Amino acid sequence: MNILQVQNLSKQYPGFRLDRVSFDVEEGCIMGFIGRNGAGKTTTIKSILNLVHADGGSVLFEGRDLWANETECKKQIGLVLGEFNYYKRKKLKAIADVTKRFYPDWDEQTYRTLLQRFSLDPEKRINELSQGMRVKFALALALSHHAKLLVLDEPTSGLDPVSRDELLDIFRSIIEDGEHSILFSTHIISDLEKCADYITYIKHGRIVVSTDADSFRDAYRLVSGETEDLERHRDRLIGYRAHAFGFTGLMRKEDAQAADGLKVAPADMESIMIYTEKEDDHESAAE
Repeated sequence: MNILQVQNLSKQYPGFRLDRVSFDVEEGCIMGFIGRNGAGKTTTIKSILNLVHADGGSVLFEGRDLWANETECKKQIGLVLGEFNYYKRKKLKAIADVTKRFYPDWDEQTYRTLLQRFSLDPEKRINELSQGMRVKFALALALSHHAKLLVLDEPTSGLDPVSRDELLDIFRSIIEDGEHSILFSTHIISDLEKCADYITYIKHGRIVVSTDADSFRDAYRLVSGETEDLERHRDRLIGYRAHAFGFTGLMRKEDAQAADGLKVAPADMESIMIYTEKEDDHESAAE
């Protein structure tokens, strides 16, 4: 069952358009939402949650129109927009006391358990926490009102690798019961390699692909060859990087299978995104 359905979401800004964005998030899964900075990830998230008014499209949460039932639906959604960076001089307990007033389903025991699990001291102030601890506090608040969907926009940006890995373990544990889902927007693709079940890739405001993570990786191959091979196979390459001894690049699986004389290897998510973005550079150079 889909907990979130985004259909033909559109938003026009001067110089940028979110163009009929559609994807679904299943229950009990992590959906990785990827794209380079400025591709439309944050605009999509804010439009879904009606933080900015979309020009068109629809959003369903558990089958209900989210915008028409905004108050009730948002009680089941937890939002973490990057670093928890407001009310810096307030103690954690003061922020929690205010937050719980907005959620009839606030579970104090769950909140206290999460504080212990994340080693959070309620007497600490926000400005006394590391960036990683601030994200954990935001997660504790979201999970304490039994949010079924967590929407995370760049939650691991700026964290050291150890802190990021710790948070990824937390994300995986959150969905283990099959009742929670995560929409995880990030440009740190290596994080998604470790935890994402599905991938939605946005480029220039349009969805390139939305599928399960294994199918996303399996649809592409990394290829390499000598300089003379580049001209023979250039039309099949999605993107490439030329060097003194030849080139490396990305092809769709079926094209790589038909490309004789090239070395072929599996593609990881980061390489897929890097070479897909390079496609624009080569198109511009050819004009």
